Amino acid sequence: MGKRLESLALRGLISGLLLLPYAWRVPLCGWVMARIIAPIAGYDRRVRENLALVLPDLPEAEVHRLVRDVPRNVGRTLIEIYSGPEFTARATATPLEGEGLAALDEAHRAGRPVILVTGHFGNYDASRAALIAKGYRVGALYRPMGDPHFNAHYVAAISRIGTPVFPRGRAGLGDMVRFLRSGGMLGLLMDQHMRHGAALSFFDHTAMTALSAAELALKYDALLVPTYGIRMENGLDFRIVVEAPIPRGTPEEMTQALNDSLERLVRDHLDQWFWIHRRWK
Repeated sequence: MGKRLESLALRGLISGLLLLPYAWRVPLCGWVMARIIAPIAGYDRRVRENLALVLPDLPEAEVHRLVRDVPRNVGRTLIEIYSGPEFTARATATPLEGEGLAALDEAHRAGRPVILVTGHFGNYDASRAALIAKGYRVGALYRPMGDPHFNAHYVAAISRIGTPVFPRGRAGLGDMVRFLRSGGMLGLLMDQHMRHGAALSFFDHTAMTALSAAELALKYDALLVPTYGIRMENGLDFRIVVEAPIPRGTPEEMTQALNDSLERLVRDHLDQWFWIHRRWK
């Protein structure tokens, strides 16, 4: 019953915010997350604990800023994902950039599959929206929510940004494989703790990391490409960066390269990564 009430409350908040103009609802949802939800949910403590573990020399003033700015970015991301065409317009407002663009164009022309990997950073769906707008066939792999009612709500939202979307696990495996084999581009996130993953490094600490992105790339001869939606200073627009494809190697080598790619970006934009996750256990 508790989870159901939380779901109803969150859906009510989202529905209310969607009544506001986009330029108001995004910062307001960030404020609500940072000032109301984060302290109650324990996100403030989680941010502090993660920073103390991997960046122990960070000045207290910077830690205090991140305790507020990290959940603010999370809140902005949440309502953006529910904002459909308005969010897509923001994600496509600036040209794509990065060393990997030529490789994506070539793969698209040749019908070669691509695994697009990002993290819970900036807005992780901004690059998917921008690449779909460019004409690429981009699907997404998502982790189903524990609450089936909220999960249906969430899947409807991410589907408005673009389809197809595939649930992680057996339910979506067959459709996902067929999509890849047809030359599609599959977007996924790989920066959360994975109990049965590989013991790799992230911020110089052991982080259990899923090898699935690299394994799929090797199995289906797909490019493995990091891509990110970096939030700009106005809080509403993004830089969409497509990095060069990860060289082929073992799944562990390729996945470590993905961790290193994300770490470099996070170090440059500490407030944009979701430090609220239990990445290190």
